Amino acid sequence: MRTGIPMPCVKNHFPFRQAQSGDAGSQVPSFQPADLRYGPAMPLLESFLDPSTVSLKICGVRTRDDANQLVMMGVDALGVNFWPKSKRYLAPNDAEWLKEIAGKILRVGVFVNEPPELPLRLVSEGYLDAVQLHGDEAPEDAAAFRDAGVPFIKAIGVKTMTDLERATEYGAAAILLDAHAPGIYGGTGEVFDWEVASIFRREYAELPIILAGGIVPENAGLAAMSVQPAALDIASGAEISPGIKDFQKVAAFLTALHRRPTC
Repeated sequence: MRTGIPMPCVKNHFPFRQAQSGDAGSQVPSFQPADLRYGPAMPLLESFLDPSTVSLKICGVRTRDDANQLVMMGVDALGVNFWPKSKRYLAPNDAEWLKEIAGKILRVGVFVNEPPELPLRLVSEGYLDAVQLHGDEAPEDAAAFRDAGVPFIKAIGVKTMTDLERATEYGAAAILLDAHAPGIYGGTGEVFDWEVASIFRREYAELPIILAGGIVPENAGLAAMSVQPAALDIASGAEISPGIKDFQKVAAFLTALHRRPTC
């Protein structure tokens, strides 16, 4: 059981806002644990999105050694970027090592405007536990993942609440909130107005949110307390250079979240 900054408890991690009687014709997809066809990922996903503490996801991992070190330190999740234009890109043919850490850490594949065939294949072949859609995907583009029972995170660039108007329509396991940067994908490293994230979390308390964008060890504790997300998503804030992780910074993030590194 993870320990860390305590957060207000939400009864169920996955039931998303259902259409209310006053919502004219609205139909909001609902992701439920029973929808999963890839059962081994369920405990890791539930733990990662447990609202009672703030989890840590380190994104942009490119090497077996870095992944194993994150496992040893007790990090909850890692992200691997399969967008070819990313500075942290990992080719699927070079990702065989992901299978070696199955069941030890939540493995999330990051994709940008990718047809569903590749991410679904990587999940079905045991490379990934979940998918992160980090492009311009509309709710209807997520239907293939909902139909396959594959858990996914939808990333949305945020400037105002208007940017989140369709967030609940995806049927995602969680929504990742990042800085608004049209045409820039895979993370910006910039902080956005956390008050927007806080408002969204309060209005949709049953939808887990993941906070990203410009988070460093020095502001991680404040981010966790101000927004009360399910998790923080970190890329450049825990690196020596793109794709090369700085484990002193990773340890500092765990400390900021009142978590003790396990090695």
